[in-house]
Amino acid sequence: MTPGLPPAGRPIGDLLSDVARMRQDDLPVRGGKVTAYVYDTGRPEVHEAAARAYAEMLEVNCLDPTAFPSIVEMERQVVGAVAAELGGGHGIFTSGGTESIMLAVKAARDSRPVAGRPALVAPVTAHPAFHKAAHYLGLDVVRTPVDPGTFRADPAAVAAAITRDTVLVVASAPSYPQGVLDPVAEIAAAAAARGVPCHVDACVGGWLLPWLREAGAEVPPFDLSVSGVTSLSCDLHKFGYAPKGASVVLFRDPAMRRRAYYASAAWPGYTVINATVQSSRSAGPLGGAWATLQALGREGYLRLGRDTLAAARLLREGVAGIPGLRVLGDPVSSLVAIAGSDEVDVFVLSDEARKRGWFLQPQLSYAGIPANIHITVTGATLAGVDAMLKVIAESAAAARERGPATPPPGLVELVAGLDLDALDDAAFGELAASVGVNLTGGGQPEMAVVNAILDALDPETRESILIRFLSTIYA
Repeated sequence: MTPGLPPAGRPIGDLLSDVARMRQDDLPVRGGKVTAYVYDTGRPEVHEAAARAYAEMLEVNCLDPTAFPSIVEMERQVVGAVAAELGGGHGIFTSGGTESIMLAVKAARDSRPVAGRPALVAPVTAHPAFHKAAHYLGLDVVRTPVDPGTFRADPAAVAAAITRDTVLVVASAPSYPQGVLDPVAEIAAAAAARGVPCHVDACVGGWLLPWLREAGAEVPPFDLSVSGVTSLSCDLHKFGYAPKGASVVLFRDPAMRRRAYYASAAWPGYTVINATVQSSRSAGPLGGAWATLQALGREGYLRLGRDTLAAARLLREGVAGIPGLRVLGDPVSSLVAIAGSDEVDVFVLSDEARKRGWFLQPQLSYAGIPANIHITVTGATLAGVDAMLKVIAESAAAARERGPATPPPGLVELVAGLDLDALDDAAFGELAASVGVNLTGGGQPEMAVVNAILDALDPETRESILIRFLSTIYA
């Protein structure tokens, strides 16, 4: 018998019951209690419209737009809407921010051949998708510091890092960790002065900042209207509230967009021309994104922007009144990073919040930025912001009483010295179990000690450990 495959087809009702069982330990995707990974409008009818359009387009294959003209019409409308709000340009609909960034890096590399190994310059707060793209596409990444108080990129440091091998400079609008907006105009000017493309990672903020600006927030220019910005990424499955798998990458110049494409005619099969990294891909996400934009419209997004702005302000003000906690930086967006203190361990706070039914995302320390918990405020947060603050205060008090997460003596040193290649997945699972984490039993384990161990390790070792976590979970 083939594992996972029944000998005969099963009734649909049984299948759906199994799906419900498998999802019983999942975090909820609606209601605003999960402050990362999911984005909720608080309007079920919008999500229903997107789901129905997604299902309608599910089996349409984006591989060949001449076979399915619907995808061309939908993509033109979706990309056109994004371009109209973000300074114009010529775009591609992609599966998410990582793919949008991958295409932007490819286009920059291919449009600017260099004698040495190509490199991109990115602040330490830039998303790891740039490192992933560089790893896949054969570039070096030159990291630049951010201001230790504001967490914004340092334009002078960026300018100093540009060399003859630099093919792309990166700015974030906003950067994910602290939700602050990099000085895009200054960074783009520094790149343009050297003839280097500049990409703005607006995956999180691209479809939020325009509405926050209209709602009264002070949002400086950050998009393709800024001189020197040559490309921009914007995720619609974040503050566009579309189903997952929806992002847009815009290029100022159509010639640069063509550099993102891939074509192959060196084989005897069908014509291969891809606008994205993927070849065959469902048009479901495109249909879901199109329906969401149509269902909400400008008025709907502006209303969500107003609610998001109000909720983020209330959250920051409320956190300021909780002993032992502080907001990092001055976020212009609705991403809020909350640092702890000697009294309140944020990793323990995160576990305590999860016990109370809320997920507050822990972030490790890096480059002088302290460990913190990250909260993404969405349109649905306003109705529950008082409840969220109550949980944060209760969890902070519980964390103060419990004390900091402390790894067993010698464990950090042991992990740092491990030859991970010599451990199979079973042995690694036993090691994880020794600190209270069952990687094969499902559920939602406490992670404070694990995060404390990771926080004490250097980034390279952290990455090796995380890869082994993933391998063991799927073993």
